[in-house]
Amino acid sequence: MKYIFYYILLLSFNFSQSQQTKIEVIKLDSINFKANSFYGVDGFKNYYYANNNVFFKKSEVATFQYQNLSLGNLTKVDVSNPLKIILFYEEFNSVVVLDNQLNEIQKIEFSNLENPIIASSIGIAAQNQLWVYNTLNQQIGLFDLNTATYKNLGVPIKETFNYYQTDFNYFNWIDSKNQWITTSIYGRITNNGTVEVNENLQLLEANKILFSKENKLYIRDRNVDKLYKIEIVEKSFHNFFYKDQILSIFTEYGITNYKIILP
Repeated sequence: MKYIFYYILLLSFNFSQSQQTKIEVIKLDSINFKANSFYGVDGFKNYYYANNNVFFKKSEVATFQYQNLSLGNLTKVDVSNPLKIILFYEEFNSVVVLDNQLNEIQKIEFSNLENPIIASSIGIAAQNQLWVYNTLNQQIGLFDLNTATYKNLGVPIKETFNYYQTDFNYFNWIDSKNQWITTSIYGRITNNGTVEVNENLQLLEANKILFSKENKLYIRDRNVDKLYKIEIVEKSFHNFFYKDQILSIFTEYGITNYKIILP
């Protein structure tokens, strides 16, 4: 009888752990545009996206665009600094820096440096630098935009990246074993543990992860090991972006914005 009691208790515990708390959202508006990729929204409500390899910035009053046919397909865009937008063209191992009207202000061809590097991951960092993962030595480093010099951080990384995300002070990546790892601009590496298998994700502040799976959207609060399901109208979507309590859902028609309060 005692074992039956423990078994029932264990089942109850596992069931309670699997429960998901729902998060209600408030629909704000929809912005229509045609795009293949969506890169985010800045604090001035400018939307950044690409269509047929043309990069766009759409504001309430104007739409700007940039295209560089000589560099091939656009691989990655970083809009963390709206005054210094970073476009990465991996095929030609190059980065283009744009101003807030998408004028080209700098182009870096990593293959033509005095000490060439082969970049596969790029993001803007503090102090006018770029995060760069150099596949030649499998190390993350910092490239100085002022001096065109590069320095390695930490040790070689043997695992491939399933996903990476940068900000001014940190380079985050999810490796092939679903481990979330972070390095700082000073080279300190931290393993943050395992993340759920997902289709798309965004790493948030306060140790939270926004991710999608099977066309459903969730937030994992790793501080309390709790999973929240976000109730949105869209039954299918391509991607999403969260910033300042606004959740933007990217579909084939454009963007739908929701007001959301994170747990």
